Amino acid sequence: MSESLVLVSDADGIRRLTVHRPDKLNALNAATLDALQAAFTAAGEDPAVRVVVLTGAGPKAFVAGADIAEMADLRATEGRDFSLRGQRLMRTIETLPKPVIAMVNGFALGGGLELAMACHLRIAADTAKLGQPEINLGLIPGFGGSQRLLRLAGRAATLELCLLGAPITAERALQLGVVNRVVPAAELEDETRKVAAQLAASAPLALRATLDVVNVGGECGIEEGLQYETAQFGLMFSTDDMREGTRAFTERRKPAFTGR
Repeated sequence: MSESLVLVSDADGIRRLTVHRPDKLNALNAATLDALQAAFTAAGEDPAVRVVVLTGAGPKAFVAGADIAEMADLRATEGRDFSLRGQRLMRTIETLPKPVIAMVNGFALGGGLELAMACHLRIAADTAKLGQPEINLGLIPGFGGSQRLLRLAGRAATLELCLLGAPITAERALQLGVVNRVVPAAELEDETRKVAAQLAASAPLALRATLDVVNVGGECGIEEGLQYETAQFGLMFSTDDMREGTRAFTERRKPAFTGR
């Protein structure tokens, strides 16, 4: 059952994960959270995977939120456990040693926006709608939405989205820094594939180090962040990829990175 909730396909170092509950607008229930957890863990451990693309099945939704029917009868401790389950997944994605691109093909609401924000890059169709509507259910974001939105868009935008609960357009999300790019819906697949292919051809160890320094630097002071960056920069000089990259530059050719 869990396998059918997340479809997996591979091509040229790019693993595509598709949340597959189109009849529920890909809403996140406990089983889907667990299936995504397993899928991202496997992608992180597979040396053949250079980049992960996450999207939702069907034409309407990336992920329309958490499964309200499943949440409605939860008690306090069960609600806390559900939140922890979702937050564990989001941290797994956020700290994955490989770039993760959210291909936002439709509604990304509540848990869906939280899922997208845990990814490293977000490319949205111009028809997508994004928001944190939990206030309309007497709830607050539970999968890290208040914290990641704050870091991406700032206090004013976070309070607007979380207090009013109204969805915003993809263009507005771009203005706020919630998504990286907005493209016509018909071009979403091609644009995402292009970005993923560029990342897949990049030096895997340098990609991992970039993700590390940004994650660490976002949560510490400037001096600590600079020290960590310097340490990671120095480590790159011990890699074959650094030698290949600099040699290819001087020889005016494309580098062939191996991840060593």
